[in-house]
Parts: sequence; C-alpha cells; structure tokens
Amino acid sequence: MGGRSREQRLLNDYQRDFPLEPRPFARIAGDLGIAEDELLDLVAELQERGVVGRVGAVVRPNTVGASTLAAVSVAQDRLVEVAAALSARAEVNHCYEREHAINLWFVVTARDEAEVAGVLEDIGDETGLEVIDLPLLDGYHIDLGFDLRCG
Repeated sequence: MGGRSREQRLLNDYQRDFPLEPRPFARIAGDLGIAEDELLDLVAELQERGVVGRVGAVVRPNTVGASTLAAVSVAQDRLVEVAAALSARAEVNHCYEREHAINLWFVVTARDEAEVAGVLEDIGDETGLEVIDLPLLDGYHIDLGFDLRCG
C-alpha cells in the first residue's frame, strides 16, 4: 500500500473515534500496516506541512475548566503583532481574523472563570485594547469531521 493512501486513511479514518488506550499511535500504525515510529513521523510531517493543525481531544466547553470566546478591535498595522502575542499564550487555544471592525477573535481556556477573567484583563493591559468577553450561553455540537475520500 503506498504512502499516499496511508496518509488519506489516517486523515479520514481517525478524525473521530481516536483510540482511547495507552498507545493509540501503535494501534493506528497497526491498522495502517506500518511501524509506530513511521506513523509518528507521518503525523509530524503532516503538522509541518500544515495539513494537521493539532492532535488532541475536543472537550465540551466548560466541562473541564472554564473558557470563553473573546475579541478585540485591532488596527491593521498591529494585527500580526497582537495575533502573535495572543497565540503565544498558553491559555489561548486559537486566534483568528474576521472581516469586521472587531477583527481578532480568540478562545481563552483556564482552570476556572476567575482565571479566565484574569487572562482577559492581562491581555487588555498588555495590548492596550478593550477585550470583549463573549461567554457561551447555549452550547451545541458542530461535527467538524469531513469525509476526505474523493468521488
């Protein structure tokens, strides 16, 4: 079986139902017919190429710790600088630009609501920007997995 089809199987088949066991990559490697270290190299390569952004659990918001969606309005000449500063924080799990006056959005996660509030205050102090806190009111599930098979 060629490397391309292994890559496609990895990307398609393990978006969901990732094995919850002590050595999940060994299990996946076995399923794909390759060695565990070869699979880990493939995952690292996919991350370097930007095909895979992260490998990790998706947890329903506010079931483990606390989180909030937040946003700031940033002048275009500071956008890259502020986005880099936010993205470098351990509490920010993603940060993205939107086409709007309030143009930089991010999610903050922390141990509890008080710590989330402290992080938002620190971000405001460090950037000189007003941080808008947009806490989750009603949750709903969006399945972000996609069938990557062609045809």
